[in-house]
Amino acid sequence: MIGIIPRAAAVALAIFTTACALHEVEAPPPEVPQTFAAQTTESEKGWPSKDWYATFGSSELTALVEEAAASNMDLGMARSRVLQADARARQAGAAILPSVDLGGNGNYLAGHSSNGSAHETDWGALLSASYEVDFWGKNRAAARSANALAAASRADRDTLALTSLAGVADTYFQILSLRQRLGIAISNRDAAKQLLDVIQARFDAGVSNPVDLATQKATLAAASLVIPELQQQESETLASLAFLLGREPENFVVEARSLDALMEPRVASGMPSELLTRRPDVFMAEANLRAANADLVVARAALFPSLTLTAGGGVQNPALNAAVISLSGVGPTLNLGAALTQPIFDGGRLRAARAEAQAKDEELIVAYRAAILASLVDVENALNALRHLDDSRLPQEERLTQSERAFEGASLRYKEGAGDFLTVLEAQRLLYTARDQFSQYKLTRFRALVALCKALGGGWQTPRSPVSAKDMR
Repeated sequence: MIGIIPRAAAVALAIFTTACALHEVEAPPPEVPQTFAAQTTESEKGWPSKDWYATFGSSELTALVEEAAASNMDLGMARSRVLQADARARQAGAAILPSVDLGGNGNYLAGHSSNGSAHETDWGALLSASYEVDFWGKNRAAARSANALAAASRADRDTLALTSLAGVADTYFQILSLRQRLGIAISNRDAAKQLLDVIQARFDAGVSNPVDLATQKATLAAASLVIPELQQQESETLASLAFLLGREPENFVVEARSLDALMEPRVASGMPSELLTRRPDVFMAEANLRAANADLVVARAALFPSLTLTAGGGVQNPALNAAVISLSGVGPTLNLGAALTQPIFDGGRLRAARAEAQAKDEELIVAYRAAILASLVDVENALNALRHLDDSRLPQEERLTQSERAFEGASLRYKEGAGDFLTVLEAQRLLYTARDQFSQYKLTRFRALVALCKALGGGWQTPRSPVSAKDMR
């Protein structure tokens, strides 16, 4: 009987050495354009750095972004998900190695009959080991899948970080723009009040008419209504920024008052092929696809035989307790075994699992391509936005300059009694609109720069040693 064990081990070894493990089918390399349609060629520009937010020249913005990186609640949850994924990867990797257990048992037996009484104490201390021979590569594929999912979890965390930190910068710029617009609204109200004083004086002197006076009072009221609306928007935006930082909105303060002190960083798009290594969401889609490929191997391997080797040894009493031969007394014991299992009938469960894994793999191939396409669209949109904003810079500045001149001239002529009130009113409206829109134009430029930094990955790069299909083979 004992001679059967070496023969079983020999058979298992032969199967192990002659069988071929299943392998993943790599997805074809993605096709990307050679250049972006709106790509810039200025040599002094470059990819955004990891501290891209510092290039705007605001120490306050830098401090806020770094605080969000440490305290944002969504990022905190993402970091915990990474730890979970790492733990699952370690669990999956453990299946490749043998498992070793130490156990002890004790059993007291006693009985009485007409022939007398007897009792016995059986006990044992055993060290056992088991190992599933992975000649189809199922366990290694499961480990590769878990490691790829852990890499995807890190990329998901980095994608969320990029989105959250870009949100901090975007919200910060909105606050400064609202404050700038609020200052413009207050100036417009003050100008309307000064003009109303002039019209009131002329009306009191019998020079102006009631229609001009009522019209300017309505203009002053309209200008005053804008102020509380902007103040409410500022308060709400401040609360949103505090939430991104993981802080209570009460007593949260932003010191800066205007966008004028900020700098516009120089950012280039580089090559589309480089973009694929600089976007964490693209890397996450690729890692998920690698995991699906490995899961498909696991599902296929489940259809083939599995071989498990077991061994155990230790000390027990009785030394051997069997149906045929029993050795009483304390002594060493040894157990060796091999189990070969081949699924025969399971109602189609394993084949259905393989079909599910195949469909999942096909889904994630499409998702990977969609992630690449979305990254290209993000960059094109950001580049086009900046190009159109560059084209409209001079008209925006010219409009503001001429509106200021027109209002100053019309106001002076009206005060001297040589101008028309409607001309002053129209010039005042145009000036306020020009100032307000120029402030929003500057906000749009900064938001477009943030969008471009985000679209280009915000300085992120593919890890030096990403999990690949070759790992753990």
